Amino acid sequence: MSDKILILTGDAAETLEVFYPYHRLQEAGYEVHIGAPVKRKLQFVVHDFVDGFGTYTEKPGHAWDADIAFADVDPADYVAIVVPGGRAPEYIRNDEDAKRIVRHFFESNEPVAATCHGPLLLAAAGVLAGRTSSAYPELAIDVETAGGVFENGGAVVDGNLVTARAWPDNGTWMKAFIEVLEGARVTA
Repeated sequence: MSDKILILTGDAAETLEVFYPYHRLQEAGYEVHIGAPVKRKLQFVVHDFVDGFGTYTEKPGHAWDADIAFADVDPADYVAIVVPGGRAPEYIRNDEDAKRIVRHFFESNEPVAATCHGPLLLAAAGVLAGRTSSAYPELAIDVETAGGVFENGGAVVDGNLVTARAWPDNGTWMKAFIEVLEGARVTA
């Protein structure tokens, strides 16, 4: 059995920020699970950028089944976690089990990847103090309010934490995350 990685997400997650790490980490030999508030079919969304529009647009994306509910997750069963963006982190940050899972990975200094709005969950879990994190640029204030240092980059690495701004950074974000996994000797 290969090492397992957990993606923490929910409805309205950005499709590309869930599926790119899901498939890229499978390709690297990891067993990848989708964790959510409850085990059921999730509805993802597609965010896009339109010239002249002050923010991103949102359309329905793919649907996908969650493998496990956050309450049923034993973090020790996983070698790393990934927190995609979209609007899902806005509500899963209120889930005590999601925060418990995140805290485990920071307390044990195990690999964590987050992108776009994903750092909202990290902030709610209280793990960004003193850490450098990227995020969707409009969330710089959220990173800083949580005691972190915001860096506007596509593959920001701070120890076990790898963050990015949004789906256009997927390639550099996952490349850096796989390097952190390898550096931690977490190989599939």
